Amino acid sequence: MMTTQRRGFTLIELLIVVVIIGILAAIAIPKFQNTKGKANAAALKSDLRNLATAQEAYFYDHASYATSASLLSYSQSPGVVLSITTATASGWSAIATHPASYPLTCALYQGNVAAQTPATVEGLIGCQ
Repeated sequence: MMTTQRRGFTLIELLIVVVIIGILAAIAIPKFQNTKGKANAAALKSDLRNLATAQEAYFYDHASYATSASLLSYSQSPGVVLSITTATASGWSAIATHPASYPLTCALYQGNVAAQTPATVEGLIGCQ
């Protein structure tokens, strides 16, 4: 009798490999999404810090804070929605959100203005 040697993988071996790849993907995908959320949160905080620096530069030149972000010269991260809610000669407050990090909202206030929720301490960025 002549025996032939088969080369290749059996169906069971291929099925086991596919199951292992599926398990690894199930572990990796949530970790990747969590990393994207943290990056969006970092972008919110970075934009609020940049806004604070730009507001102080504007105050130095005009003796009052800017009521609109368009009056300031700073670059904003893609996707971040930032709005100045209050601006007077003695203080300002702003709030920032990112559509991909919903429901995360960060805020900052400085000077003699009402606290902007979720910020509770003047000059410190608060997020919720």
